Amino acid sequence: MITIIMAEDHQMLIDGVKSFFEYDDSINIIDTANDGEELIKLVSLKKPKLVITDIRMPRMDGIEATKIIKKKFPHINVMAMTMFDQPDAIKQMLDAGATGYILKNSGIKMLSKAIVTVANGETFFDPNVAFNFMNNYIEENVTIGKTDKIVLSNREKEILNLIANGKTSKEISETLFIAKTTVDTHRKNMIRKLNLDSGSELIKYAIDKKYEF
Repeated sequence: MITIIMAEDHQMLIDGVKSFFEYDDSINIIDTANDGEELIKLVSLKKPKLVITDIRMPRMDGIEATKIIKKKFPHINVMAMTMFDQPDAIKQMLDAGATGYILKNSGIKMLSKAIVTVANGETFFDPNVAFNFMNNYIEENVTIGKTDKIVLSNREKEILNLIANGKTSKEISETLFIAKTTVDTHRKNMIRKLNLDSGSELIKYAIDKKYEF
């Protein structure tokens, strides 16, 4: 039995996840919290096998809560479930001690896979997180979820629309007030996500999909 404490400041999401696992004999959400401080208290009291936490929460965020939990209870595994797909947020959670990272829009089946993987002491990454992050940080001995749906981040969609309008990386960087190297990294990530072979194919894809994002 995988016992879980889940921290999330949107009660509707908590209720939805609890409802899905209500009749699952292998996964049991034993308690929930709406902020980081409450999460730490519950973990200290009930000592679950796995903690699922959002990053942005009131009173104490998920990053700080994860640091404290891993320091006090290193055997308890922690997984982030969040909307943040930025490399900095991912790295901070990993540095804090999390061994799983999943986006809230990933779907319940992937969440189930992530729970089992992380609870068993292995590392799990949402596939869209992995695409944005794997070049520098993700090692080979991790599980990356599989999805048939291609999910681009909001920033990638912005850049894709600008590419469709004929903007260069330099022009995009000036428009969005980000570094040109950041734009180039997003281009590479989108080429990988979309299973394209080159930058010219990305331009063609952007033009074809111009009004879909």
